[in-house]
Amino acid sequence: MIIALSGGVGGAKLALGLSRILPAEELLVVVNTGDDFEHLGLSISPDIDTVTYTLSGLANRDLGWGRHDETWSFMETMKSLGGETWFQLGDRDLALHVERTRRLRNGESLSAVTTDLCRRLGIGPRVIPMTDDRVRTRLLTEEGWIDFQEYFVHRRCEPVVRELQFHGAAEARAHPEFLAALADPALRAVVICPSNPFISVEPILAIPGVRQALVDCAAPIIAVSPIIAGRAVKGPTAKMMTELGLVPTAGTVAHRYRDLLDGYVIDHADMSEVVSIDARVTLAQTLMTTVEDREHLARTVLDAAAVLRRRK
Repeated sequence: MIIALSGGVGGAKLALGLSRILPAEELLVVVNTGDDFEHLGLSISPDIDTVTYTLSGLANRDLGWGRHDETWSFMETMKSLGGETWFQLGDRDLALHVERTRRLRNGESLSAVTTDLCRRLGIGPRVIPMTDDRVRTRLLTEEGWIDFQEYFVHRRCEPVVRELQFHGAAEARAHPEFLAALADPALRAVVICPSNPFISVEPILAIPGVRQALVDCAAPIIAVSPIIAGRAVKGPTAKMMTELGLVPTAGTVAHRYRDLLDGYVIDHADMSEVVSIDARVTLAQTLMTTVEDREHLARTVLDAAAVLRRRK
């Protein structure tokens, strides 16, 4: 078993690479749900949806999120009626949110709904939320506390971030399959995908018992840097790091995970960072623009993890 911890676009790309080189039953993708929110009366799980669409081959490759075969009649009509249109819901995407909301209100868990939707979309690997409990990422800005999607989508990451909180994380329970996999002596590796450490990975780590279970697991833990040459491939990672008083480098991200990491994969452009990283470093091309790039990086990560396992 390989466990991949994933946020949205960057994590989904590596998860796809892993899914293409591993038997389906050997990959467990644990997805951040701190980004989840309620909008227009619907329960929306952006990171789960991005991973789901990516693994099913339905993702819009140009945007990295949403579906490639999308139409927008719903949003056009909503706009004509004066409704909220800041969060774009395509017609096909809308069906997923409506069905998820219906089933959640009927008492099904988020993980049960996710498992069934993945099955219907032909996804082989297991995709599970980090928890079935409600966790919501909030950010303290110069304008006060705001919800993550308000910051990320509505405000286009413009407010300056001073602090983050994961509301509900302290009371949440990690998905039992996640904890069971971490305790399995046959676990080969835990891969922290190149997702934003603050808003994609740390919500997972904030759930009681998760960080300690990672520390205690027998398998090597290896992360892929989301930073290349001081810039984030996508999203506000570098901007947030600067606003939080951190230098946006691959080494800074590694330091954020310092109590967990056995190995770390960084881009060739960041070779000078190697000396500052307290883990076994592997240099690779970490920019994933093609499916082949995703597969190649996935192989590099698993090869590095295999070396670490032998050393352990």
